[in-house]
Amino acid sequence: TTVQKCFRTTDIDSVGLTARHHTFFEMLGNFSFGDYFKDGAIDLAWEFATEKMGLDPDRIWPTVFAGDPELGLGGDEEAVQGWLSKGVPRERIIGLPRSENFWGPAGATGPCGPCSELNYDRGAELGCGEPDCAPGCERCERFLEFWNLVFMEYDLDADGGLTPLPKQNIDTGLGLERGTMLLQNADSIFDTDGFRLIMDWIEQESGVGYGSSQSATKAHRVLSDHGRGMTFLIAEGVVPGNEGRGYVLRRLIRRAVVQARRI
Repeated sequence: TTVQKCFRTTDIDSVGLTARHHTFFEMLGNFSFGDYFKDGAIDLAWEFATEKMGLDPDRIWPTVFAGDPELGLGGDEEAVQGWLSKGVPRERIIGLPRSENFWGPAGATGPCGPCSELNYDRGAELGCGEPDCAPGCERCERFLEFWNLVFMEYDLDADGGLTPLPKQNIDTGLGLERGTMLLQNADSIFDTDGFRLIMDWIEQESGVGYGSSQSATKAHRVLSDHGRGMTFLIAEGVVPGNEGRGYVLRRLIRRAVVQARRI
């Protein structure tokens, strides 16, 4: 079991605008190298989510890999059966494409495999109201993906061919901040206790309240996320620069300054 510090800017333009996007996060995870595979990972995830976290099992929607013709793979029926064994109705098990539910490889080649993600239904009042609203919906924030189970079972070669790995592996990632959001029944990750401590300070220093306007809400969220992110980057030895990790930090500082000036 691990806690991994993670930083990414893939969704940086969404930070402050949604309930779930941020740059720096802590990833809780567990690994298995040949000891157990899909059924074991699903068993452990279900136990932790429902018994340890106390989440309502009737509001958990798993997603599974729907298959991909280019890879020559069909849908992940083994994962479907795993969730059915936990009592999840088939209509709450959603198939998603390779872009959403297939991990890796980290580079052009290497270990990879299908994923199964746990999504929590935060309520119809947060939904878009469309009949096809389900995990993966980009129109609303009803469903929060909080845990990804990665089933490493293939090696991808340079020609796009897949070879089964000699040992099947498990690598999972549960976002600490998203998990906290669910445990504290908060409206967003920014309304959890750790972020609110930062935003209380921002409110005190700026004289502008979080939530006092749409622009103030965004500013507080961006400042709390970016300030937290730059602190951890600098603690890891990253310094502002013109390329690589240094440029990422410089960009973060610049974006934070813009929002700070607005309030």
